[in-house]
Amino acid sequence: MSISKSASKDQDSQPKQGKSSADSNTNAAPANQNALAKPSASYSLTIRLKITNSPGMLGKITSLIGEVGGDIGAIDIAGFEQGAILRDITVAVRDLVHGETLVKRLEELEACEVVHVSDRTFLMHLGGKIRVTNKVPLNTRDDLSMAYTPGVARICMAIHQEPESVYNLTIKHNTVAVVTDGTAVLGLGDIGPEAALPVMEGKAMLFKEFGKIDAFPICLSTKDPEEIIKTVKYIAPVFGGINLEDISAPRCFEIESRLKQELDIPVFHDDQHGTAVVVLAALINALKIVKKEMHEIKVVLTGVGAAGVACSKIMMSAGVKNIIGFDRSGAIYKGRGEHMNYMKDWFAENTNSACFSGSLAEALQGADLFLGLSGPGTLQAEFLSGMARDAIVFAMANPQPEVMPEEARPYVRIMATGRSDYPNQINNVLCFPGLFRGALDCRATDINEEMKLAAAHALASVVTAEELNEDYIIPGVFNPLVADVVAAAVSKAAYATGVARKHMKEGAS
Repeated sequence: MSISKSASKDQDSQPKQGKSSADSNTNAAPANQNALAKPSASYSLTIRLKITNSPGMLGKITSLIGEVGGDIGAIDIAGFEQGAILRDITVAVRDLVHGETLVKRLEELEACEVVHVSDRTFLMHLGGKIRVTNKVPLNTRDDLSMAYTPGVARICMAIHQEPESVYNLTIKHNTVAVVTDGTAVLGLGDIGPEAALPVMEGKAMLFKEFGKIDAFPICLSTKDPEEIIKTVKYIAPVFGGINLEDISAPRCFEIESRLKQELDIPVFHDDQHGTAVVVLAALINALKIVKKEMHEIKVVLTGVGAAGVACSKIMMSAGVKNIIGFDRSGAIYKGRGEHMNYMKDWFAENTNSACFSGSLAEALQGADLFLGLSGPGTLQAEFLSGMARDAIVFAMANPQPEVMPEEARPYVRIMATGRSDYPNQINNVLCFPGLFRGALDCRATDINEEMKLAAAHALASVVTAEELNEDYIIPGVFNPLVADVVAAAVSKAAYATGVARKHMKEGAS
């Protein structure tokens, strides 16, 4: 087995090792980084053991698992053999190497035989995670004649005569395409369309579970932006919206921009704007706690790729004025020539008005928010000591954040990550199901800035004043209110900005 390490969606967007002593290790994970990581269900093993049936054996096994650092989830009896018990023990571990270490230690234990090891995550994916099912039965000839020929011809002609009726008479009204080219998948990089498919299936599951939206993965075997744009336009008649996913920067900017101009259905690059919406929602609530205003805070971010640019744009729309961004080559400022592209040129023109060009540690002096959208270990915890009072850190690299919460805790008041095993998980699933639900409900032609801002404020509002605290600035992903509240706000903003095609119901506001 091998381990896949986290990396930025834009490989050039991460800060790299600087020349000053303060910056000398900004791209190196601390030695105790893995030790600080907690076991996770995403690395969950079911280990079948043949254990000699003698007193104290199960206790020895559970003690060993605890000693190695595994987290036992369940212990089940799988059967009996002569003088032995077969037990299935489910254990969460930190990563593949940690799992291998645990299995090896169990193999070394006397009176215990490792019969089989199953990776529960792989088992979940066997045969894929989604499928297409019929909404109506086909039990009789009458059913067949209405669902298909000859009855379906009448439906075809009705749509031909009134094209807008396609929303009422087909799946288009509630279906989203999840489109990728596999060039920036999670933190894995350019792994291709086939390897991207499990992620897109998962995205479709989230659409269905949280937004009641039918979504289907479309993984394209091309990296050519023109080919991607053409292909999406060709398949658009089937779908009510397009969710672009895991497409590398800066290509993703052009692809999204062109499709938004050339299609009459919503197009949304979730890696950019889903992240931005949830970050803004978390920031809105964090600032309530520390009693600061958007226009007065200083923001330092690492990772000026798709998400970094989008987060900066939405924060500026919300009133933030002072942002300094870092990529692999250091601070981005107007006039910098190394490793730039047209979006970084835009970023340089619109942020860092003082043209700061120093180190990350220097930039964090007096900063109110550190926003990490880069890679693991990018930030040394000691750098946080120079931040302003009541510092806020959103370290969002997955699975290993830029700085671990345990390391940052002495220096910051509010800490958020992208992980589910710490408080304040900043997760895109809090945005895109409700946002698309709202856009589809009003048949929006676009997802504009006003709709994104509305989504962020709506998401922030789910956390009540009584609930708001340092460890709860953003709702949990299973909060049942989130999708409906976001959808309502998005629809309202769509109507207000003239991009909704469906007539508003009488009495709606």
